[in-house]
Amino acid sequence: MPDEFETGRLTRRGLLTRAGAGAAGIAVSGALAEPIWAHPRALEASNTIKLGFVSPLTGPLAGFGEGDPYIIGLARHAWRNGIKVGGKHYGVQIVNKDTQSDPAKAAQVANELIHKDHIDLMLVTSTPEVVNPVADACEAAGVPCVGTVDPWESFYFGRGAKPGGPNPFRYSFLFSFGTQQFADAYTHLWPQVKTNKHVGVMYPNDTDGNAFRSSLIPLLKKAGYKVFDPGGYQDGQTDYTSLISFYKKHQCEIFHCAPIPPDFTTLWKQAGQQGYTKMCKIAQLAKTGLFPSQIAASGKLGPYLASGAYWTPHFPYKSPATGLSSKQIGDNYTKKTGRQWNQQLGASMSLFDVAQAVLKKAGDPKDKSKVAGAFAHLNVTTASGQLHWGTGGKHNPVPPVVTTPIIGGQWVRQPKGSKFPLDFVLCEHSGDPHVPIQARLKPYPG
Repeated sequence: MPDEFETGRLTRRGLLTRAGAGAAGIAVSGALAEPIWAHPRALEASNTIKLGFVSPLTGPLAGFGEGDPYIIGLARHAWRNGIKVGGKHYGVQIVNKDTQSDPAKAAQVANELIHKDHIDLMLVTSTPEVVNPVADACEAAGVPCVGTVDPWESFYFGRGAKPGGPNPFRYSFLFSFGTQQFADAYTHLWPQVKTNKHVGVMYPNDTDGNAFRSSLIPLLKKAGYKVFDPGGYQDGQTDYTSLISFYKKHQCEIFHCAPIPPDFTTLWKQAGQQGYTKMCKIAQLAKTGLFPSQIAASGKLGPYLASGAYWTPHFPYKSPATGLSSKQIGDNYTKKTGRQWNQQLGASMSLFDVAQAVLKKAGDPKDKSKVAGAFAHLNVTTASGQLHWGTGGKHNPVPPVVTTPIIGGQWVRQPKGSKFPLDFVLCEHSGDPHVPIQARLKPYPG
């Protein structure tokens, strides 16, 4: 029977086990309400910091949430005896919610955390479909919120901010990559394979797709690539024949897409059947292709797909909240769950690193204005690297946002007898030279 980490749900047995371990601040959503006996001792609300954590544990975006129960468990263990802020000791309670990969559900659970659970700080991760509605709910309610893994242009302009205009957000903050980080990775990665520099793009008609279309395409053209865009499409499409014919017609030896995972699986299998995979020399994925389970869904067409990483166990950084190195986070995840590491582990862990730092800087975790204000010049080391708000420049393009790197790489077959059939290797490090390069990009074999 799968355990609580493998399913993303907390079973009654798991709840009893955690309670027996005396982990402070256990909370689950849904029918398993938090029983009073789960606490080693009762804590008054004024002496307890409540953190909301929102991510997609189920639905088409569930790959992003796969490791979140494990990461939340690490944070609960690290803070089992509470933390000291402003000279006062506080217990810590983490209340996590599943968005089911639905923006409406994301807004709903955010409002539950704000108005029912009365959280002090919101943590949210994984795509605009999750992060944006949660951030909007927090902004409306005056509750500080920090998110990650949402292209910053989608987070900022996709929520109504205007280029060159004033910052309309007081309570919502982000650390994440943007189109410039993708462009930097691709323009350092793609020259490692000889191509005709014709790029066929497949961007959905959604916040992510529109950000790639408006911002990334001009950067690729400036770098000397000829981009062929057939226009937006709706998520859930089942027949991609017209798109595949378009890429073949224009001899697109490079393919770049940003679909939800099930859409890519359908498209790429049809591309194999219709001969496009034989023409394609670089198949570059964004939004999907981030996790082993997503690559495995493409079967024999999965090896040598290219992707980008916002974290791997090879990152040379440690989580100050838990004291664990990136390698330890990845290795312990495999040991606990039997699953291969995935890059969301580092991003979700970094949310807790940021939470600890901003609460301590604020001095009073119960004063929401002070917590929001503490982001202004926050400088914190995380599992993902150094984050510094308030610096301006390319790493702080707008006040609420700190950019994080995308490191280009590729899924390759592992030697026979390896625990897992595929692994992701880093092939360039333009976004962070401290991250080690492991291999050169190989042509997609078709």
